[in-house]
Amino acid sequence: MPQNTPKNEPLQRIEEIDRTVHAPTRLKILTVLAAVVNADFNFLTLATGLTRGNLSANLRKLEEIGYVTIEKGYANRVPRTLVQLTDEGRSALQDYTENMQTVLDDLLEHIG
Repeated sequence: MPQNTPKNEPLQRIEEIDRTVHAPTRLKILTVLAAVVNADFNFLTLATGLTRGNLSANLRKLEEIGYVTIEKGYANRVPRTLVQLTDEGRSALQDYTENMQTVLDDLLEHIG
């Protein structure tokens, strides 16, 4: 069967999905951040179920591409890291959810 037949066209759209957002670990982080104004590192660790190292590495990746901002400081002399979703990150998450919904809708339409 040729690559671009109507039967597999809905699946081709998956290639357009933002892989940074699609990674399960980063999707967890972005989803939690979309529901709050900002979150400290400990809250994110608990909310996502990620290890500190895994969370840290993925936050660094999200910060590098501009999806989150990270502010390090102190609260009562205790180190505190606050993370916030940027407008670009919120837009990327919105685009991701819309694209995934389109893929699913198209796939159901083609097999139904």
